[in-house]
Amino acid sequence: MLESVKYLIGSVGASGFGSKSTAEEVTQNSDLRSLTAIITGATSGIGAETAQVLARRGARLILPARNVKAAEEAKSRILSEYPDSEIVVMALDLSSLNSVRRFVTEFDSLRLPLNLLINNAGKFAHEHGISEDGIEMTFATNYLGHFLLTKLLLKNMIETANVSGIQGRIVNVSSTIHGWFTGDTIRYIGEISRNNRHYDPTRAYALSKLANVLHTKELARRLKKMEANVTVNCVHPGIVRTRLTREREGLITDLVFFLASKLLKTIPQAAATTCYVATNPKVKNVSGKYFADCNETTSCKRASNLKEANRLWCASEIMVSNTDNKSSLATFTNLI
Repeated sequence: MLESVKYLIGSVGASGFGSKSTAEEVTQNSDLRSLTAIITGATSGIGAETAQVLARRGARLILPARNVKAAEEAKSRILSEYPDSEIVVMALDLSSLNSVRRFVTEFDSLRLPLNLLINNAGKFAHEHGISEDGIEMTFATNYLGHFLLTKLLLKNMIETANVSGIQGRIVNVSSTIHGWFTGDTIRYIGEISRNNRHYDPTRAYALSKLANVLHTKELARRLKKMEANVTVNCVHPGIVRTRLTREREGLITDLVFFLASKLLKTIPQAAATTCYVATNPKVKNVSGKYFADCNETTSCKRASNLKEANRLWCASEIMVSNTDNKSSLATFTNLI
């Protein structure tokens, strides 16, 4: 009850910020002119606000998108406000592992450093779908594509941190809904990747968001073991109406959001936690943590299970392996 009251009134936490803080407010003293950031899902909503604010603070932006036209429009909007911004638009379909690999190859050819990786893009698939790699579409987009993207960009991030002396930061955007998933994670991925008999859109979305947190925990452990000057943290942006609901626009959706309006954040408020974790000096050397309302908090108990995190990591390595994708999925399926 107390936490709900704090949320509603915007009470600040140890960071000095709270649920009513905006992305501009939490980056007010940030000078990002020496940094390069990749932000997925930056064509609308929270991602677009994150890109706008980081550009205002001077960061060079890489905007990968499945819809390149939408990304170019997002770039134009930023340049209209901040004409000196350096912004590169690139093609990326996170549901396609080959597209992720092509993106990283093209990014590497630019010979740019990489300081910030913000894995923000998200999908809520109301209808069951399978990616070209044979993986359920929500999981493929929200988690597996980001898993491979991070894996392939990590060498650049570590080298950039070593050369520049500036700690690299990875931010995985999850959701409090990650705690809604019940059951065996690996088994359910296999079930909904084979057919739609067990598919439930909310459960699939919750699974993908739980996977984002587990990825954060395991990657943080591995980065520490490597003594890499790169951190990774996970954030819950809050409840906000974005294009994530675009497949269910209508009277019922409008009514639900109207009734929940007192709990909704504005998009600038929803982008605040991402921007805080990506840029604030107070988060230096903090890794493997879960943030909400610009403050460190606790994820669900299951999301902190290191054995579960390692199990998902091993399964993910199989799913993104460079062998034939269908063979990889068959190997993965045999694990369950």
